[in-house]
Amino acid sequence: MLSHFTDTEGHCMHISGCVFTQFTSLCGAEPGCPPRAPPAWQAGTAGGGGARGGLALRGLVSSTTRAGEDSWLKSLFVRKVDPRKDAHSNLLAKRETSSLYKIQFHNVKPECLEAYNKLCQEVLPKIHEEKHYPCALVGTWNTWYGEQDQAVHLWRYEGGYPALTEVMSKLRQNKEFTAFRKERGNMLLSRKNQLLLEFSFWNEPVPREGPNIYELRSYQLRPGTMIEWGNYWARAIRFRQDSEEAVGGFFSQIGQLYMVHHLWAYKDLLTREEIRNAAWHKHGWDELVYYTVPLIQEMESRIMIPLKISPLQ
Repeated sequence: MLSHFTDTEGHCMHISGCVFTQFTSLCGAEPGCPPRAPPAWQAGTAGGGGARGGLALRGLVSSTTRAGEDSWLKSLFVRKVDPRKDAHSNLLAKRETSSLYKIQFHNVKPECLEAYNKLCQEVLPKIHEEKHYPCALVGTWNTWYGEQDQAVHLWRYEGGYPALTEVMSKLRQNKEFTAFRKERGNMLLSRKNQLLLEFSFWNEPVPREGPNIYELRSYQLRPGTMIEWGNYWARAIRFRQDSEEAVGGFFSQIGQLYMVHHLWAYKDLLTREEIRNAAWHKHGWDELVYYTVPLIQEMESRIMIPLKISPLQ
């Protein structure tokens, strides 16, 4: 009897199999379909035992049908992600370069910030300018708005992990740097770092003249959403290029994972507000924001002021 019911109560598939036709078949009558004859178990419920058996079967069939309908409806709205056969670092990072980036966050004792800055401005340029070190200082800042008494440094290692290993090995043998680290350590409350790759569709962070303020927007994504984020921002970045405010975009490889950092430059806070508001008047920006927001677990914005030695001014 169950197979007979399925035949008589199934979707009206002889009409064009469009979503609307299938959907209306779930709700009741379908366009162009004659009224359905009552199924056999309904017609046979006049007898005593038949009524009881018919009710039991009706409950079983109804439950089975509702489960099928729920599954079909969910398939309309649940986004299906294609399986990936490669690491997102290979899919999203720039292939023409093998640069690795390191971002450092140093929380400085409030009374030591001035001495910390002075020490960094004496030592960091020597590492940046040393030809035997395959690394470069991209930018160095103090946080103005956000976490206070914080220093942020961004380094590029030209050659990837081998370059990082080479630099670290040479610095361990550098007595001046060893003394610098010891003195610096006495000024810090805490510190952390992350190793990053650069999104292929973002600008290359190159030195720029100032004065500028910089905004570092950091996003903690939901695990498994990095590819989706990259797909949306590959389109979104074009909305934020008119004023040359885009500096660089990165995603983490080691440290806190599924982290994204977008670095922006503005003349001042008012200019920042005007540029960001202008983006909302461009067709398509609102849609991209709508789809990327659900990918985020947490987000943070830092407004930063560059130190005098920073190539990004």
